[in-house]
Amino acid sequence: MKYNQNHDEISPSEWLLINRFLYEIKKIDSPCISVYYPYGKGQETISLLEETERNEFFEKIESKIEQKIIDLKDNPISVGKFTKTLCIFGWIKNNKVNIKVIGTSKKLPYVYMASKKPFVKPFKDILEINYDVLLVTLDQKSAKIQKFHGDQIILESKLRIDLQGRHRKGGQSQGRFLRARQTKIHVFFKKIASKIRKMDLNSDLILLGGTGTAKTEFYTELDSELRKKCRFVENLSFSTTMRDIEKKIIRHLYQHRRKYVEEIIEKYENLVKKGLTAKRNSVILKGLEIGAVDTLIVSANYHRDAQFKRIMKMLEIAKNTSCKVEFASSPKIIQKLELDNSVLAILRYKIQ
Repeated sequence: MKYNQNHDEISPSEWLLINRFLYEIKKIDSPCISVYYPYGKGQETISLLEETERNEFFEKIESKIEQKIIDLKDNPISVGKFTKTLCIFGWIKNNKVNIKVIGTSKKLPYVYMASKKPFVKPFKDILEINYDVLLVTLDQKSAKIQKFHGDQIILESKLRIDLQGRHRKGGQSQGRFLRARQTKIHVFFKKIASKIRKMDLNSDLILLGGTGTAKTEFYTELDSELRKKCRFVENLSFSTTMRDIEKKIIRHLYQHRRKYVEEIIEKYENLVKKGLTAKRNSVILKGLEIGAVDTLIVSANYHRDAQFKRIMKMLEIAKNTSCKVEFASSPKIIQKLELDNSVLAILRYKIQ
């Protein structure tokens, strides 16, 4: 089957490589400098690093990052076909500065941040990387449950029952046979549902597929919380290749993200009249400094705006406090809320 990739979706091969890169990055458990910059903006980024005052620890990391940016000017790297954004992470281990770099063919927000751990949120919000997804493939007598973190299967379980397909002549009546068969399937589905509950934990999505009507029959066995996460997957069977599975996961993650952002924007619009939102950058910056901001909504294109340095500062404050950051990449949402001219904030309480 041909894979019709939407213009905003990442290709399966690039998605795979970035997931593997971030798997290593997330192991870093020390203060880190995270830099994302558009290809061609290397000198501008170096100037930004030089004009920002940091303590001696971070200055040491920044000098190495500046040198890496110079090296990348003539030899950019990318896991996609083209380089649109370069991402550099620097940290110190055993008194040595470590640098990791990746380039992507997608536009990510312009970021320069010092934080307790690497800042990987733009990858999750724009490229749908590093999510936990439960993939369930089943028919009436077999089930395979796989838990993915990014592209890696971290848990797997297979269940099976012996199920007679047809009523044989003699013995019990056909009606009794069908009732007994349906009872056996029902008990089997309950066992699968129980296994999913144990494996689910904090999965973002449950993808349910398989040949025949088993997936729709099984769906009713899930509790309401699991059903909220559940999406039906077409053309999925036990013989589906891993490459095709990755394509299906990517497609559903993008759909999931669009719905999630729409819900956040709806929440923002509902809170406007209650005075629990802010749109002016100066007000939002003040709110971040006093811990009044619950969620910061930022356009993925904010670096085109003249205030991008102030917005960078907001991102760093948000990352180092309990404020949530959400990046919006949908042109429709950005235009609707005029997000390119400011960030938006959902507040915990009213501020003057």
